[in-house]
Amino acid sequence: MISLNSPLKNSNSDFIGAFASGLCLIHCIATPFIFIAQSCSATCCDSAPTWWKAIDFLFIIISFFAVYFSAKESSKYWMKYALYSSWFLLLLVIINERIELLHLPEGSVYIPAIALIGFHLYNKKYCQCNDKHCTTSLS
Repeated sequence: MISLNSPLKNSNSDFIGAFASGLCLIHCIATPFIFIAQSCSATCCDSAPTWWKAIDFLFIIISFFAVYFSAKESSKYWMKYALYSSWFLLLLVIINERIELLHLPEGSVYIPAIALIGFHLYNKKYCQCNDKHCTTSLS
């Protein structure tokens, strides 16, 4: 478990979040290509090993802690909602891929993943609160 005194608590959480989201994106892009060599039906990725599918949830867990610490330290109030919203959408898309509740295009996972990367990078560059007296801004 990550303690509240973790190094993830400082501005590294944006870097870790963007990095984890980027790895998740690469994982999602690479999956069809890795398993395309297998001769199977159009749903070739269903034959992916369980450990490969579980990597999505590892990225989601890492991303959650990065979002939590980044949002906590952000100087922009709207950034907290942007980070949590993009993370939650990514979670919903990944869960939907597993249970197939709705038929979504394969590329639907890319939108929240790219948004999460973008919000982490924006937060790292423009929304850092380095002053003890810094307060959350509504802008």
